[in-house]
Amino acid sequence: MGTQEEHATARHRFDVADAVPVLVDDQGLVTCWTSGAQRLLDYGPSEVVGRPVTGLLVPEDAARLPELAERCRRDNGWVGLLTARRSDGAPVRVMTRVVAAQEKDGPARWLALLSEMGRAPGWNMSRTVLEQMLAGSPVGIAIVDTDLRFVWSNAALEEFGGGPPYQRLGRRLADIQPGLDAAALETQMRRVLETGEPIVGYEHLGSIRSAPHRETAHMMSFTRLDDDQGRAMGVYYTVVDVSERHQARRRLALLDRAGRHIGRTLDVAHTAQELADVAVPGFADLVWVDLLDSVLSGGEPQPGPLSDTGPVKLRRSGYRSDNEDEAVGIGDAATYLSGSPPIRCLTSGDSWRAEHLDPLAREWAADVLGREATFRELGLHSVMIVPVRARGVTLGITTFLRRRRKEPFDEDDLRLAEDLVSRAAVCIDNARRYTRERDAALLLQRSLLPHRLPEQDAVEVAACYRPADELTGLGGDWYDVVPLSGARVALVVGEVPGHGTTAAAAMGRLRTAVRTLAALDLRPEEVLAHLDDLVGRSARDEGVLPDIEGADSMRGVGAGCLYAVYDPVDGQCTMATAGNPSPAVVLPDGEVTFVDLPQGPPLGVGGPPFESVEMALAEGSTLAMYTDGLLARGDHWATDADPDRLVPALERTAPTLALRSRAVVDALVPVRPHDDVVLLMARTRLLGDDQVADWDLPSDPAVVADARKSAGRQLAEWGLEPLAFTTELVVSELVTNAIRYATGPIRLRLIKERSLICEVLDGGASAPHLRHPRATDEGGRGLLLVSQFTQRWGTRFAPEGKVIWAEQSLADPVE
Repeated sequence: MGTQEEHATARHRFDVADAVPVLVDDQGLVTCWTSGAQRLLDYGPSEVVGRPVTGLLVPEDAARLPELAERCRRDNGWVGLLTARRSDGAPVRVMTRVVAAQEKDGPARWLALLSEMGRAPGWNMSRTVLEQMLAGSPVGIAIVDTDLRFVWSNAALEEFGGGPPYQRLGRRLADIQPGLDAAALETQMRRVLETGEPIVGYEHLGSIRSAPHRETAHMMSFTRLDDDQGRAMGVYYTVVDVSERHQARRRLALLDRAGRHIGRTLDVAHTAQELADVAVPGFADLVWVDLLDSVLSGGEPQPGPLSDTGPVKLRRSGYRSDNEDEAVGIGDAATYLSGSPPIRCLTSGDSWRAEHLDPLAREWAADVLGREATFRELGLHSVMIVPVRARGVTLGITTFLRRRRKEPFDEDDLRLAEDLVSRAAVCIDNARRYTRERDAALLLQRSLLPHRLPEQDAVEVAACYRPADELTGLGGDWYDVVPLSGARVALVVGEVPGHGTTAAAAMGRLRTAVRTLAALDLRPEEVLAHLDDLVGRSARDEGVLPDIEGADSMRGVGAGCLYAVYDPVDGQCTMATAGNPSPAVVLPDGEVTFVDLPQGPPLGVGGPPFESVEMALAEGSTLAMYTDGLLARGDHWATDADPDRLVPALERTAPTLALRSRAVVDALVPVRPHDDVVLLMARTRLLGDDQVADWDLPSDPAVVADARKSAGRQLAEWGLEPLAFTTELVVSELVTNAIRYATGPIRLRLIKERSLICEVLDGGASAPHLRHPRATDEGGRGLLLVSQFTQRWGTRFAPEGKVIWAEQSLADPVE
């Protein structure tokens, strides 16, 4: 290293031995000028000696000189910063140390030691100052040699364990702190020795001798020490206890994790499990959540703490352990002894903490894992029980236990647990309220949609319903299958604008109206006309206009409906639509076509009359009726969707019609659709020739007897002789009424399906009415007898006239 560099390094290290001496008498005159002073300020001896020292200083410091001289005389010296002035006028900052230089019987003199501060880091430090700073520092400081053995440490390091400094000398970290991960720390030291690069802010966790039952966190920094030739002499490191900051950061991280992971679903038990999962293993070793039975079912617990006068029914709803071999049944009843800490927490509403459990106690240890044991046998040493309370209601308790973690629960842990449980309690209460509302919504849904599709032989049916409102499971879309007279069946799909409970209620009203109109055996276009009038009149009566937001979902204005009637006798299907997409037909050979159905206006908005279409369906054809949500693309509704998207999905086969309908919906609709979706699929059947018999009868009273005989013979062929008497009575009365009150040809038809159906077609346009004749009346008892001897009877109108029909059960023939 060159001379100039050595001086620069020396100045940087601020060694007082390199200071420049200047001798000044008691009058402030320079009496001795050295070559070092000449190099520093560029003055020759002749320019300085015998002249006032004030001439070497800038005016500001020259003005301070009398004050400084007085302090030197009083304190026998002075140390501080001054600004000198070079011969060219440039200022030079110098560290100045003034000491008395007295001679025997000589005048007072003062020796000023000047050190240039231009490249110095700070104040000129003496050994005494440095030792005071290092030894008295509250930060733990130590120096190890290249073998990582202690050669020096300050008193503050003793607080971290390992004994006083003299006990550390010559020993390694593992010898004095066995609780720490000494290998990891020495790895950092060796890295610094090898590279010379310091390591700052290394955080280390472990247990120290001064606190063996508590995890401590240390922030450490490592720096290499070099000699004058740049060779490594060792490493010095600093240690700061950051345990409180570490614990605070860990608590905040736990609360942040709880905020992100608790309450992600609206399921009570799942939320309780999330609470247990968040707390283990970072906070506790064993956690379980016990909730009241009423909470899990969505009930309303009593406000405030629970009463201790009766039994408390708790159920294990969440459980997490650091030992995977432990098995606790989720959903099992959680039973605690009367007066035990869990019961006291429930009844008082206050938390409870035991910093150290009695290892031999059996008081409520058996309640922990469901087996007789002491706390020592279970390995548990500290516990906290926190009530699960939200909005003034106690929902259950949460128990936190430790066994592997040595440190017991303290007051800070209890406050953290209470904060954690209180956050989870709000989520659990929200889930409870949602469970209650969802159960009510599902009850409404079950009351509005068919519980199960009715049994009938006209078609094989399957339906798939997917609501847009995933929370309640309710929507405005609906479907229905309504058995009609003559073995026919009505197939219905519809949609009410909107989602949720309001739309479901409007849908329920429409579905009830459709079933009522279907019972009248009206044609599809007539059913829609009556529905349209009903919806419009209801909106007008309530003073609700269709353009008011929410009016359509409240009263069904703008609803769509597709109504179809299928007759299995001749395979004819008649249908009409009001604002609903036309259905698709899958032919027996798999070809998919769409019905060319005139589109009627939505219900309640007015417009042209509805039109129906009649078509013949081959046996084995599948009629696919759906709402517009099936064809929606993303957030675009099916008004501009391509129905051809439905073709590939319908062409796929499946083992059952139910699986096929679900596969179609899955192929076209996401799990969370933007609109409600209903798909109703009906595979047609035809009644065989051996199930239907009909006769054309002239309008002559004499044919009544022949009609009875023909019906009797047909029943004998069908093996239904027990029904012969009733059937002949029904045939006689219905044919007689047709001859007496109607005109035109008469047709008698018997249908054997799930019941025996007797129909009489005539050309009349008026429907008969049931009445109760007086004892003196000669007639009027025919329909009364028919109603008494059959399950049901009725009238429906056809293009040729009307049909009066009556049904008898095949299972319980009337004797």
